[in-house]
Amino acid sequence: MADSPPSPSDPSRNPRAPRIDPTALRRHLRQSTDRAVPWLHEEIARRMAERLSLVRRQPARVIDWWSPLSGGAHLLQAQYPQARIVRHGCDDRPLPERAVSGSGPRWWQRLTGRPASAEPPETPVTAELLWANMMLHWVNDLPALLTRWHAALEVDGFLMFSCFGPDTLRELRSLYAELGWGTPGSDWIDMHDLGDELVHAGFADPVMDMEQLTLTWDSPHALLAELRGLGRNTAPARQPGLRGRQWHQTLLDELTRRLAGPDGRLHLRFEIVYGHAFRPVARARMQTETAISLAAMREMTRQRNPGRTD
Repeated sequence: MADSPPSPSDPSRNPRAPRIDPTALRRHLRQSTDRAVPWLHEEIARRMAERLSLVRRQPARVIDWWSPLSGGAHLLQAQYPQARIVRHGCDDRPLPERAVSGSGPRWWQRLTGRPASAEPPETPVTAELLWANMMLHWVNDLPALLTRWHAALEVDGFLMFSCFGPDTLRELRSLYAELGWGTPGSDWIDMHDLGDELVHAGFADPVMDMEQLTLTWDSPHALLAELRGLGRNTAPARQPGLRGRQWHQTLLDELTRRLAGPDGRLHLRFEIVYGHAFRPVARARMQTETAISLAAMREMTRQRNPGRTD
């Protein structure tokens, strides 16, 4: 079956087109934060934690971005028992300290019925390590997020993240394309493009690598249940509305027929992209004539000489 021409909303035709439908993403995150962290997130968190030896300095503060889904808070605390782990929610804002420590509401909250989440937010903190496990693929405005991460890191701070790569669910995408069902999910970002965006955001020495994982299931029902936990279809060009019982049965039959391996189990590949980079000392861009403010010069001096207080 010949490939159909790209639609105007196809990211391959229009790189600036959104990859994620924000309404569908909000629905997924709302449902996901009420469940246990997906097994795959926990497994990737474990593999990322094995790479923490790359961080030369012992961080006093660690930011765990999208902590409710990252599966990494306990690993970070075990690796850095003296560090303060600042957990960020899926709205990119720090979670209340009560959500980190697990302590109950304060006495005045019990008396007034005011929830802990109503407490004034903390002043944003910077950290020596920013950890973001399995969330970057849900971001539409990548430059804006990387700018926030750059600002959240101390000079010489270390960024470490993981996300889905474009070969994730290739077999499922092929099935949908051949049957004319549209796309089963959003397109993911190539790791080389991620590396370029890191450099543009001001990070130094970005290193990107990836691995292919194959997960297996004993039934199409189990496969679909796990995929729903990892993320529902957030593609803006997805099929609108419900498809009906007959379509669902056809999907189950096709998954069984096309994805079954020699062991009788259904196989799907996932491409996992890993990246890390540093926030370097700020440098002025030199031109024929360059103007640098006194405040900027003082900042660069303090970065090179942390002991100075002038």
